[in-house]
Amino acid sequence: MLINTQHRSTEEEIMDSFDLQGTALKKTLQDLASINSWLGGTSITVDGVLSVIKSNPKQATYTIVDMGCGDGHMLRVLATLGKERGYSFKLIGIDGNAHTIRIAKELSSDYPEIEWYAQDFLTTPDAKENAYDIILCTLTLHHFKKPELLHVTNQFIAIAKIGVVINDLHRSGTAYYLFKFLCVFFIRNPIAQKDGAISILRGFKRSDLEQYAKQINGAHHRIRWRWAFRFQWILMKK
Repeated sequence: MLINTQHRSTEEEIMDSFDLQGTALKKTLQDLASINSWLGGTSITVDGVLSVIKSNPKQATYTIVDMGCGDGHMLRVLATLGKERGYSFKLIGIDGNAHTIRIAKELSSDYPEIEWYAQDFLTTPDAKENAYDIILCTLTLHHFKKPELLHVTNQFIAIAKIGVVINDLHRSGTAYYLFKFLCVFFIRNPIAQKDGAISILRGFKRSDLEQYAKQINGAHHRIRWRWAFRFQWILMKK
């Protein structure tokens, strides 16, 4: 029987639990970051950041916060990009799992320009209007059910000075079975295998994002489908 992707799955992932820690957590975070990079997911967020910067090219420094930063891979990529292209970035990583933040700090010892906070999205440091220039949310939004998702995205656009770059999964049977195929040959981590499949079923169709956009205040938005089965959703502050 083919998988039904009509509606978003409500099944929880192992990584949803903040009790996961130690070697299992570190290995899973690194495997997920590698999969994301290998399938081109990292470039989707980077492209979104550069697009937002292009809309405000004369700003001296950009404060960029990654909500749900995981092991900090995306911020390390941006730190390197900033140095290579002459951008001045103030980078902040926020994740609700204190164990995850400890791993991010450990992996980022060569990146003193990145600040780390273990706390809930809605109690972020200086979480007031226009607190940050750009907010990132990479492979994190699908962890929320619709009411939470709308609350979070409205909060993001309220505290973003320029815009929000969201990179998340396209809920698709093709994506699901392609991931299952890749697991046979390339993805051996059982947590990454299980959570990866559930993540796809918790992902989005374009119609979902278009519906959500109507309920986000104070933002223009743009949705682009990108390989491999991702949506780049950019919210620009009005």
